[in-house]
Amino acid sequence: MNNKITIALAQIDLIVGDIAGNTTRILDCCKQVKLDSQADLIVFPELSISGYPPEDLLLHSGLKRRVAEAIEIIRMQVSDIAVLIGFPEYAENVIYNSCVVFENTKEIIRYRKHVLPNYSVFDEKRYFEAGNKAAVFKIKGTKIGINICEDIWYSDPAKLAKAAGAELIIVINGSPYEKDGQLRRELIVRKRISEVSLPVVYLNMVGGQDELIFDGTSFVMNSRGEITYRAPSFEEKIEIIEFNVSAKEKEPLSANVTPRLNDEESVYKALVKGTRDYINKHKFPGVVLGLSGGIDSALTLAIACDAIGNENVRAVMMPYTYTSAMSLEDAELQSSILNIQYDILPIETLYDASMELLKPIFDGKNVDTTEENIQSRARGILLMAISNKTGLMLLTTGNKSEMAVGYATLYGDMAGGFAPLKDCTKTMVKRLANYRNTISEVIPSRVIEREPSAELRENQQDSDSLPPYDILDPILEAFIEEDLSVIEIVDKGYDRETVINILEMVKRNEYKRRQAPPGIRISNRAFGRDWRYPITSGYNFPD
Repeated sequence: MNNKITIALAQIDLIVGDIAGNTTRILDCCKQVKLDSQADLIVFPELSISGYPPEDLLLHSGLKRRVAEAIEIIRMQVSDIAVLIGFPEYAENVIYNSCVVFENTKEIIRYRKHVLPNYSVFDEKRYFEAGNKAAVFKIKGTKIGINICEDIWYSDPAKLAKAAGAELIIVINGSPYEKDGQLRRELIVRKRISEVSLPVVYLNMVGGQDELIFDGTSFVMNSRGEITYRAPSFEEKIEIIEFNVSAKEKEPLSANVTPRLNDEESVYKALVKGTRDYINKHKFPGVVLGLSGGIDSALTLAIACDAIGNENVRAVMMPYTYTSAMSLEDAELQSSILNIQYDILPIETLYDASMELLKPIFDGKNVDTTEENIQSRARGILLMAISNKTGLMLLTTGNKSEMAVGYATLYGDMAGGFAPLKDCTKTMVKRLANYRNTISEVIPSRVIEREPSAELRENQQDSDSLPPYDILDPILEAFIEEDLSVIEIVDKGYDRETVINILEMVKRNEYKRRQAPPGIRISNRAFGRDWRYPITSGYNFPD
């Protein structure tokens, strides 16, 4: 006769450093699951007490004390259901990335993460000591092994769990979103299952944390590597998973398998969720942004409205001599479609006053990009003034292509608190704009189709200063995300001189990127915590 065990997966959004708030959230989830389902076990994500990644907060003695208090509160207050929670474990002058299982005020077992990632956005070896022992506990007679995140990407931790008697494995995760990340997660878990022939429960956190966005997309696979459950992406979800238990196997019953999202939909949802969480977790009342009539600001506006509601979004058009009638018309049209607060503030008087003040210094010198930058900085002054006076956070609208080659103005269009498109190339921006219009048409079609222009001088086009984006973006991706050399990029079919010029632009503008606001990471390498090129560098790109 078959028995059953029931496991609740808490794919929830927690806040780094909010120990009290996270603890309350965990307790509330436990109470709700007990009322709704009578589950045997509820599982929370990696470092759920502290939030992930806590970074140097881990070194603060106050955090250590609060974590210890939180663990004790959960141990004492959760009853009639076992709970598995992740937390930073302070022990003998070291810290472990750990999890613990409590049942009816008793600690059943704890596990210390074996494999500490130290690449890309991860630097866990800076903080944690690695564990080396398996942890297996029983729920209604079923032996359950534990892995934490990176552990499942390697064979040994799962094999150790099986050798210790595990009949299924639970993996708790803080796995950040990347465009193709979910497919790779499922492939690696299927590979582990082929090695140990055990079902795997994969729980991932959800929510935005600075540059990182966690998509959730938790899933369950049976011992044959078949997906029996997949959670929705970028949404909080508590799901109850039932297992048929027999002497032969532990078989997860089929539940809802949410389809994987395509690139455009997943990236767009990542940007919306990341923007919403950054604004809300910082308790901003809303946002303001400059609306130019171009595609970058148009997409940023759509993201902002989808993230926090149009009533909390304000846009400002700041025309000058070179602003086209098309830009004015399209900005006004989009503001009307989205029903946002919309202001028009011409910058002519501010620009002219600046030029008059600078006239003695500029006398006899040719007009160049200086005058263009003054226009951009005039707009930055107005937007920051509105932000300061209203408390609205200023969103910047620049994209990854521009950030890469420095096609942006420090203290001008780079000014602001958050950059939703920071890791989106211009090519991706266009794809996302088209995708957003399939939901409802909020971006005027000619904004998407028109030739990109900063409109800082007469008849200006981006192509005056940059290669076409269908050439620029693949070269940037090859260099930034694949670390390819000039020779390797040229071998892909690109002109050598063009490649060298682009890479030199990337190198020259590192100082700008260091001063840019944070933005959402959606690729496998963004300009942020996983990009650490020196500002001062004598390296050149002959090969």
